Amino acid sequence: MTDEPRLSAQNMIEHLTPVLSPRTRIRAVTALVAGTTGGAFTGALWWSEPGPLPGHTHLAFAMFTTFCLAWAGYGGWLLTRRVPLFATDRLIAAWLALTASITTTAVLTTVAAQRDTATWPVLTVGGVFITTSLLLTVRAHLRRAALVRRLLELTHRENQ
Repeated sequence: MTDEPRLSAQNMIEHLTPVLSPRTRIRAVTALVAGTTGGAFTGALWWSEPGPLPGHTHLAFAMFTTFCLAWAGYGGWLLTRRVPLFATDRLIAAWLALTASITTTAVLTTVAAQRDTATWPVLTVGGVFITTSLLLTVRAHLRRAALVRRLLELTHRENQ
């Protein structure tokens, strides 16, 4: 028996993988900058609109500003992580994308229907975005489940 301390599975994983890979760091900075810029731009546009705006316009501005700030928050959260994320970052991003796609499609379809214009272009483009973000969400869930399962296997082996 040696006097070397045994590393737990969690410690091994933390030492084997960098906290944030360069690719993840780039994604985080991009989300933070794009979200902040988009939120500032949308908020400024909303604030500077002359005259009273219809309710659905206020809803659209609020929705777009909220989505931008959510992406900025996601980017900031990701940059501050100092632990392995086990694909939680991808899962959060996928759910943000899916929520934004569904909500945007619903609001734009409602506005198009209220204006008696064709809804098929909105539904077609929205359907593509919803389908893509849904596939990414499923993929993120599967990836996270595989990583967590592997962590549990390593932890179980360690305890035996």
